[in-house]
Amino acid sequence: MGFEDSPKAADLKDGREEYAVLKLPDGREHKIKILKPKIGEESFLDIRDLHAKTGCFTFDPGFTCTASCISAITYIDGPKGICLYRGYPVQDLCAKAEVLECAHLLLTGELPTSVQRMKFETEIKKHMLVHEKIKAMYANFTISAHPMAIMVAVVGGLSSIFSELDPADSTHRWLACTRLIAKVPVLACMAYKTSIGQPIMYPKANLSFAENFLYMMFGTPLEEYVVDPVAAKAINAFMILHLDHEQNASTSTVRIAGSSQANPYACIAAGVASLWGPAHGGANEAVIKMLEEIGRKENVAQFVADVKAKKDGVRLMGFGHRVYKNYDPRARVMKGLCAEVLGSLGVQDPLLDVAQELERIALADEYFVARKLYPNVDYYSGIMLRALGIPTSMFTVMFAMSRCVGWVCQWNEMVSEKQMRIGRPRQLYAGVEAREYQAMDAPQDQPKRIARTGSAPLAPGPGEFTKEQTARERVGYPEGRRSSSFMVDVGDSYKR
Repeated sequence: MGFEDSPKAADLKDGREEYAVLKLPDGREHKIKILKPKIGEESFLDIRDLHAKTGCFTFDPGFTCTASCISAITYIDGPKGICLYRGYPVQDLCAKAEVLECAHLLLTGELPTSVQRMKFETEIKKHMLVHEKIKAMYANFTISAHPMAIMVAVVGGLSSIFSELDPADSTHRWLACTRLIAKVPVLACMAYKTSIGQPIMYPKANLSFAENFLYMMFGTPLEEYVVDPVAAKAINAFMILHLDHEQNASTSTVRIAGSSQANPYACIAAGVASLWGPAHGGANEAVIKMLEEIGRKENVAQFVADVKAKKDGVRLMGFGHRVYKNYDPRARVMKGLCAEVLGSLGVQDPLLDVAQELERIALADEYFVARKLYPNVDYYSGIMLRALGIPTSMFTVMFAMSRCVGWVCQWNEMVSEKQMRIGRPRQLYAGVEAREYQAMDAPQDQPKRIARTGSAPLAPGPGEFTKEQTARERVGYPEGRRSSSFMVDVGDSYKR
């Protein structure tokens, strides 16, 4: 099994060419071609020749208005709340498909036949064994090491084992993709077991992908672990919901790393590091912390009032999204899944009552509705994971092992479609102008010191400072340290 000759991702809407006209301060005009995606109403201004023709660059912090690539994997319509994997609504896939079916879909563009599915699952399970050299890395991490710190190291470490890759060879790319899809969940469970000091459990060939994750997480050599089908269904759906999500921070990180022709295992490690941040993969952990601080549903009204008053230290987590300006379709699935899991397992989590009350009040408040702040996929996922016994330190790791599928698909698409122009953003320089080097004034009243050998340190001479005094006094910085060195004001829009 491998990659077929894929249709060009640049298969955009047919039709007459349209242009926008940019008028420059000096009177010149520049025609900008307008590109249209295959579906959707967005328009994209093709500015690839902007600097060559006009000498101008664009300024877009966070790339909120910039498309860095062409892709045929995931489609999102934020205003309408639509998310499609290769054309299939994500909520339909959660209800009807297995996670490895969806991985095959994202990799190849089509759902597998029964024969293809069996062959793909067999290939993935074959790759779930981890090289003993990688396993040995875990012995070097402290018991208090965060699982995401471990993941960054060991996923990058795979590049030392699998260094024979030729990205131009589709067979090699397929092998790299399937290895990562198979191994990252195993590495994730090894990271958890290492962090709690328990023996590492190996996967079993007779278990599904989701069942194997639960077995490796919670099984021990003492007794046979029986996977709860409700828990397996929840993990399967969680992974599908997080497989890919267009050009987010971590996916863009993987693409930029890959644009330098770096080893794909190193590219995925870069994605793991990007995902670690609380503004990205750590969002569901932040939701749990917020709900715990609220405490009881009776406190929700005051919390909402504090959010609207912009009280220091009070933030509404799990609402709103950079792309979605409607109810996140993944959030609807997660909300139902959360209620099903807690009900089936008989778990009473008071945080669920707090979350439901907060959602009810927020969605009825014009303040939040006007700002298009709706629950996102992270809002209920943490509660569901808690019910399954997943510790909060593993929330982001689970996100990473799921999103790894999307990362490898995006990397493969970038290479196969020859979108390999190295990522090199520009900057708007806001520092000082060119200046000549001048030596700092040396004190004139101090005798020269002569260095001498030996282990005994020299005592401070007259007028000298110890390291501690230097740290306190910050000698040489009479004006103190400025909070910002920017010398250009671009307005508040830079912070958005």
